Amino acid sequence: MTLPRVGLIGLGIMGMAYATNLRRAGATVLGFDPVPAAREALDGLGGRGCATAAEVAQGADVILMALPSVKALEAVVAEMRPHLRAGMVIAEMGTLPLDAKEAARAACAEVGVALLDCPVSGTGAQAAKGDLVVFASGEAADVAVLYPVFAALARDIRHVGPFGAGMKLKLVANLLVTIHNLAAAEALLLAEKSGLDLGMVYEAIRSGAGTSRMFEVRGPLMIDGRYEPATMKMDVYQKDLALIMDHARDVACPVPLMAASLPFYSAALAQGRHKEDTAALFAVLQQGCPAGRGMRAQRITRMS
Repeated sequence: MTLPRVGLIGLGIMGMAYATNLRRAGATVLGFDPVPAAREALDGLGGRGCATAAEVAQGADVILMALPSVKALEAVVAEMRPHLRAGMVIAEMGTLPLDAKEAARAACAEVGVALLDCPVSGTGAQAAKGDLVVFASGEAADVAVLYPVFAALARDIRHVGPFGAGMKLKLVANLLVTIHNLAAAEALLLAEKSGLDLGMVYEAIRSGAGTSRMFEVRGPLMIDGRYEPATMKMDVYQKDLALIMDHARDVACPVPLMAASLPFYSAALAQGRHKEDTAALFAVLQQGCPAGRGMRAQRITRMS
């Protein structure tokens, strides 16, 4: 299948993974990022690093956006809008507030362009391998336009409902990621303090009922103490944590395990682990997280 010319806005960890897989599939890729080194890296893949987002809009058939903030989304849409062509389809693939995505959608609709809400589930390391799930939301016909593009960078593409359903599902998924990441760190610390070989523990647990995708993906990083380069930076993930808690509050949903996880992620920042992978929660626990020390120990009484 001949792929359309794909524009990429945002060439960070996820954006460069998309570019790599799209180039591997034979797609023409144009991309913009404010960091010159990122544009040069795209050139090195055989893509075309563009000096502006407007240049991407002029040359692409479809556009994927992987942006870090609302401010970046607003600036990019404002710059591209005069250069977009009616009938184009754009996928906003970041983890951003839904109202910001709605505003971007409205701005694009004014010039006859469909913007979809399409966050992904998976880490940067998974993205590099094409091991992602796309949560596409919006009109089914527009999702179909991007299906061959998504198929080049993900193992599963799901049309999850009307615009906005993607972000809601992403928040549900990230709640589990948050808790499972901490659970993996806690389990491996217990194994370490029990004098067990962590390599053996990893292989045994991943074969049994106690495994999770976060244990499988981040367990090796925890065991090796290998937290850079990050597949998800600790400081960037703070945005995701806030979005989950804000949404839970908006829909009046209790999230006690999620809330109990937050102090450990904050402790990582207090230890200066801003740019480390979120797997560094293992190191936080190893050092004796202040949040953990401040919790009252619960004594388990054996019943006779």
